[in-house]
Amino acid sequence: MIYTIALALGALVCGLIFGYFIRQNLVIKDAESIEKKLKEKIEKTDREVKDLVLQAKDKAILILEEAKKEEKERLISLKHIENRFFNKEEALERKEKEVEQDKFKLKKALETLETDKKEVVSLREKVIVEITRISGFTPEQAKAKLIKDIENQNKEELILILKKLEKEKREEIEKKGLEIITTAIQRYARSNVSEITTTSFSLPNEELKGKIIGREGRNIKTLERLTGTELIIDETPDTILISSFDPFRREVARIALEKLIKNGRIQPAKIEEKVEEAWVELEKRIVQIGEESAYEVGVVDLPPEIIKLLGRLHFRTSFGQNVLMHSIETAYIGSMIAEELGIDVEVVRKATLLHDIGKAIDHEVSGNHVDLGKKILKKYGISEAVIEAMQSHHEDYPFSSPESFIVATADILSAARPGARRGTVENYIKRLADLEKVASGFEGVKNSYAISAGRELRVFVIPEKIDDFGALQLAKNIANRIESELEYPGEIKVNVIREIKAVEYAR
Repeated sequence: MIYTIALALGALVCGLIFGYFIRQNLVIKDAESIEKKLKEKIEKTDREVKDLVLQAKDKAILILEEAKKEEKERLISLKHIENRFFNKEEALERKEKEVEQDKFKLKKALETLETDKKEVVSLREKVIVEITRISGFTPEQAKAKLIKDIENQNKEELILILKKLEKEKREEIEKKGLEIITTAIQRYARSNVSEITTTSFSLPNEELKGKIIGREGRNIKTLERLTGTELIIDETPDTILISSFDPFRREVARIALEKLIKNGRIQPAKIEEKVEEAWVELEKRIVQIGEESAYEVGVVDLPPEIIKLLGRLHFRTSFGQNVLMHSIETAYIGSMIAEELGIDVEVVRKATLLHDIGKAIDHEVSGNHVDLGKKILKKYGISEAVIEAMQSHHEDYPFSSPESFIVATADILSAARPGARRGTVENYIKRLADLEKVASGFEGVKNSYAISAGRELRVFVIPEKIDDFGALQLAKNIANRIESELEYPGEIKVNVIREIKAVEYAR
């Protein structure tokens, strides 16, 4: 029993010892395996670190190379800029030298010119002294003697002409001339109606007055602004009065009203459209009137530009007399006198028809209508004989041909006969034109219209050039100039209007 227990204990001890050694062996193997894995991980990590370091070095090298490349390019660019600056500087220096040389040459030329001028003055003085010594007259005395000699020569010539007229039976010449003038006036008969400053426009019905006025007066204000007229709408049935001293504006307003009533739509936009159409239609009508007038008188070879200006005379008056009617009347009278006297009828007919052609533009261009007419006729190739015949009708130029006497005579006969002209209307129209001219002389003024018989001056300005405060100052300046330069009864209201219109298109 004891033996068995001893064997059991011995076996247990041996088992424990064997198990310990086995377990110890397993622990050693596990430790070696863990150490190996750790070693492998450490080696792998070292390799990865080396790879990262190598990659970082490669990237650093690339970055450094790119930086060097950029630096090199920047240095090259700076070098180019520096070269350009140097070239420009050299060019400027050369230019400066050239300018200095030119300046020096100019200075020398001026000095030479001044010297030559002094020499010329000195020579002139010597010549004058020598001429004075030889002739025995000072320049003033010589000039006075020359003028006196010319006067004496002209006086002698006039005396000879007068004596010749007396010898050729002056009484018979005057009698014959009176017969010719009387016959010419009798053969020509045309009614003459003085132009006035208003046009009566008939309406189809009374309701249209409200449409023409528009909401808050927009339509009538737009029409008045665009045409430069004043529309008078009162209790007179089916009638509107168009008031303006300018027949052009009245006619444009009348045509525009006709078109608006025919269209049926009366509003500011449509009014602008119809006013533009009216101006175009009036231009065509002017040409037609000019052609009809020339054909009526028998002049068929006038340039289109002259025909147009001739038509414009239909809308111009002189002392209440229609200028175109006066020109036609003068042409008839002048051609009859020329026929009786056996003088060139064609020259007289054309010269009398065109003698007042300058009045078509004398309100737009400075100068008297005779000089303007001469320039117009020369510009468009009218013969010199016609120009010489028409230029003396107001005795601004000497009578240079028999035709010029006839033109002046026919002009006087047409204008001076009773009832042909009316001075008060012309003076009134001139005053209105002067008002508009004063306003148009200021900078920034687009249009100006004298209305209400000259008691109001409406001035439309360019909004981009004149602001609100500038409009106030402009009204004051215009009023001051009117007070200082013009004569007028009562007072004149200066109304400066600044209007801005914004337009855009939706597409």
